[in-house]
Amino acid sequence: MKIKELRAEHRLIAEWITEGARVLDLGCGDGEFLAALNSEKSVTGYGIEIDPDNIVNCIEKGVNVIQANLDGGLSEFEESSFDFVVMTQTIQALKEPHLVIKEILRIGKEGIVTFPNMGHWRCRLQFMRGKMPITKQLPDTWHETPNIHICTISDFEMLCDSLHIKITERAILDAQHRPFKIMELMPNLFGEIAIYRTRQGEQ
Repeated sequence: MKIKELRAEHRLIAEWITEGARVLDLGCGDGEFLAALNSEKSVTGYGIEIDPDNIVNCIEKGVNVIQANLDGGLSEFEESSFDFVVMTQTIQALKEPHLVIKEILRIGKEGIVTFPNMGHWRCRLQFMRGKMPITKQLPDTWHETPNIHICTISDFEMLCDSLHIKITERAILDAQHRPFKIMELMPNLFGEIAIYRTRQGEQ
């Protein structure tokens, strides 16, 4: 698969990744993203994945993959081992997401994180009706969801500030991964997907 054929979220992230970069993809799925980056941007890519079927798919695509649970930490990687560490749509399923984010910026010069925004107006409306939100980005019922730490755009930016993480770029998209001006003006209310490019700030 080519970069232009990836979902819009991955296409945008690919624009941020430089030619020949060292990339670690946390929760890499079937490896399509890394395979496309390797083919078109000559990256040195590694993925971390827990699902056995996805691991087989990665191997079939020639993607270097490690079977591991992100909740177990990233201590096996040395400081600044990668130029970019990417984690898409995974942060909300982690037991201690703040610790993983700190690890991302220990082992990577830059971290790219995406997540569904619980502050979106549709979520707020369902909360007002006394129910846990179900949306395209958060499709599971409360008793079936793998998500344990869902957050809003404001929550994430406050966390970055408390961890001295610098946000260098941000993209706010709708459920179809499209940007609209109103989302930049009022991201926490109208954004459905948030994509952040980060690096370690000054302590």
